[in-house]
Amino acid sequence: MKKDIHPTLVECTVTCSCGNTFVTKSQKAEMSLDICNECHPFFTGSERMVDTAGRIDKFKKRYNMN
Repeated sequence: MKKDIHPTLVECTVTCSCGNTFVTKSQKAEMSLDICNECHPFFTGSERMVDTAGRIDKFKKRYNMN
């Protein structure tokens, strides 16, 4: 590897809009996020599942494809 061409890594404090903070390494010293693993619906279990069968039935009913 060539010397003096790689970016310097510093400890970065990441802050989410929900208030969760954690430390990682990055080129920046601070970052702010809109959503993190503590407030994302997929990780919290509040994810809504789309009723695909209901949408298909509605489409078939609309275009008389029964």
